[in-house]
Amino acid sequence: MNDTPLESVLIVDDHPLFRKGLAQLLQTVPAFRLVGEATCGVEGIEMARSLQPDLVLLDLNMRDMSGLEVLRQLRQMRPEPRVVMITVSDQGEDVVAALRGGVDGYLLKDMEPEAMAAALADVAAGRVVIPPELNLLLAAALRSEARPQSVDAAGLTEQEQRILDRIAAGLSNKMIGRELDIAEGTVKVHVKHILRKLNLRSRVEAAVWAVEHLRG
Repeated sequence: MNDTPLESVLIVDDHPLFRKGLAQLLQTVPAFRLVGEATCGVEGIEMARSLQPDLVLLDLNMRDMSGLEVLRQLRQMRPEPRVVMITVSDQGEDVVAALRGGVDGYLLKDMEPEAMAAALADVAAGRVVIPPELNLLLAAALRSEARPQSVDAAGLTEQEQRILDRIAAGLSNKMIGRELDIAEGTVKVHVKHILRKLNLRSRVEAAVWAVEHLRG
């Protein structure tokens, strides 16, 4: 018998049909429990404050306010929910802005239901999710900016390199801590140091940097 607590999920999207479809899709992921559906950004923020979900599935483009503004407010909440953007936009600037805002994943609405369900299952497992084609966009954006081009240039310690390698594999802080036998809080401190040394603002950017520079 599995006694792992279910992860509570809030959907924030102003398209009724998509909300309904996503709610049905969530039923196929055993780890998730849908606790609310918000029809706009303002309602989403209010529901996130009252329900304190573990995960928010957030639309980027809503009529009342940008999903990026909702994301900024969610990032100030305690406890802070994980956030996955689900949107029609695959524009490079949108992807980069969302990832730098601290999203834990970025999925496209035109994904096949099976692929979306698989990606959501990865989210439930604590992984960061982003389609491969969006990784390429992000990598191109990172290359156009000044930052260290090697581990030595960045001054990463061996432990930071081990953690960065696991970030690149999509592992959450909790999973990294378990693998390296260190506290989750210690992992968080290391991640902050890694981002500062690499001049990056999100773990997804760090993962893209690592794939290009750590595993070469």
